[in-house]
Amino acid sequence: MTGLLISIGVLACFFLGRGVLRRLRRRWRIAEIRRAKMLFSRRREWLEAHFLKLAGQSGLPRGLAWSNCDFDDGVAFARDRKKGQLRALVGVTIGFEALEGGGMEEVEAVGNLRAGTAVFYFLRGQWQTDGRAIFNLNPVETIQHYESELELVP
Repeated sequence: MTGLLISIGVLACFFLGRGVLRRLRRRWRIAEIRRAKMLFSRRREWLEAHFLKLAGQSGLPRGLAWSNCDFDDGVAFARDRKKGQLRALVGVTIGFEALEGGGMEEVEAVGNLRAGTAVFYFLRGQWQTDGRAIFNLNPVETIQHYESELELVP
């Protein structure tokens, strides 16, 4: 009888401990998201400048140079479903100009402004970017389009 009571007590402690751990992990994730959002806000100007530098060096789209990039005020946050990595998505309006010898000099549409989304990611406690832009989708549409990979973070 005593052995049964001890077993029941051990099982109860185990399940109670699991519940406490889940709540602690959830609170930690919420605190991490708040911290990441605050850090993004503080570093946003630098991140945007770094994004523009890297995007301009990427050589994409081929034959075009980034002439300007206007960032929207809003930010949509999403989480990578597989890795759990936090992403910040910012709407952008991009202007291009043809590069000499790039084959785009005669294309009239080169001067048209393009809408897209700038992608930033939170890695090892810091926001970073690789200059990746998703063209023709705003941040909300980007999350919807990549719903198998991304989930919205409120």
